[in-house]
This record gives sequence, structure tokens and C-alpha cells, in this order.
Amino acid sequence: MKLFIYHTPELTPTDKTPDCAIVVDVLRATSTIATVLASGGEAVQAFSDLDQLIGVSDNWPLEKRLRAGERGGAKVTGFELGNSPLDCTPEVVKGRRLFISTTNGTRALQRVQDSPIVLAAALINRAAVVRFLLEKQPEIVWIVGSGWEGSFSLEDTVCAGAIAHSLLAQSQLSPAELAGNDEVISAIALYAQWQNDLLGLFHHASHGQRLLRLESHEDLKYCAQTDILDVLPIQQEPGVLKSQ
Repeated sequence: MKLFIYHTPELTPTDKTPDCAIVVDVLRATSTIATVLASGGEAVQAFSDLDQLIGVSDNWPLEKRLRAGERGGAKVTGFELGNSPLDCTPEVVKGRRLFISTTNGTRALQRVQDSPIVLAAALINRAAVVRFLLEKQPEIVWIVGSGWEGSFSLEDTVCAGAIAHSLLAQSQLSPAELAGNDEVISAIALYAQWQNDLLGLFHHASHGQRLLRLESHEDLKYCAQTDILDVLPIQQEPGVLKSQ
């Protein structure tokens, strides 16, 4: 297995696809996707375009769908949900499909949707992602951070590092054998530095600060937890993720 980390979808190679692509948007799209599926949601369907989301979801029965829209960290007017995983309780999402569009995470999913395997990862479901990788042993793996509007983000990189750190701990691979690019080594170092204070790191992150201004401190606390959900969101058809 060779692991490559790309901080944003814009940095991924345009002339190839990996055997397995893992999209990370810790604050908050992939944390929300994992939570929806763990709470009994039928599926999560991701869109980069709000109008396309509305058009597709209009074909679903009202009682079987939820629309979640976020721009700039805030909920889109007219949508039932924003991008807070804390709103995705079983009472709200069970048996329903969540149609979601966010500022960053859904763009990353769209970038890699042609890969044979596409997973959604966050800190909260890291163990499930690592277990899948160790079982399936895909040859080339990309972890694609969503970043913030095309720029680097601490929270996505530390999650990529958490995945890589756990892979090393549970396999016979050395860092040199696992790492396909320098970003892997730097992400592991970031996680090693902050693994006991991930919430503290989120407070340093520009998007963490943006969410704090929106009074989303509880979201940060939730998303900073590791390995609390045994759920693996995996793409079943382009843009549609279901629980493995």
C-alpha cells in the first residue's frame, strides 16, 4: 500500500485516479456524513451545486428526504439542516436520504468520485477506515483534504495524519514504505504533536475559529473525538454514500 495525502482537491493529479480515495472534511461534512449513516440514514448524496441538489431531491418523497446546505459555515436559507452533525439524530435522519451541499467537502467528493473505491473519513470514524484499508490492501490510496476554499486546513491534515499514524501502528510498514509523498510524513508529525489535544488544534485552525464565531463550539468538541463511530461511508454510485 502506498499512501498519498493531498491538502485540497485542487492539488490532486488530474491524469490519474487511485485505487481508493478517502475524502476528509472534519469540520464538518465528512463528520456529518458519518453521523447520518450511524444514525440510520438511508444514504447521503453530495452535491457541489445547490440548484442541482434541489432538482434531484425534488424527485424524492418529502418524508424520505432531508436537505442540508452550508455556505461559509452557516445554514443555507430554506434547507432543513446546515452542516452540523449534532442535528443528525436518529429521530431526524433514520430511513431518510440526506441531500447535502457544503462549501468544501462536497467539492472534494466530486473530484474523486470516479475512483473505484471512495470513502468518507473523519476523526470520529477513523478506526473503521483504517480497518477497511488493512483488510482490502488497496495499492494506491489518496487521502484528499477538503481545505477551505482551496487552501490548507489544519483539521483535515491532522485527520489524514491520524489515519496514517494508525496504519503504521497496525501494519509492518515503515513510514518510508507507506508514504507516497512528503505530505504523509508531515501529517503524521502534526497528529503526533496534537493527538492528545485535538480540540486545542481546532481552536487554532482558521475554520475552527470561523465556527466558534458562529457559536458552534459543541460541533468542534464532537468532531475532535476519535474512533467513536463504527461506520464506513462508501460510495455506491457517483456522489451517493452508504454505510458499509
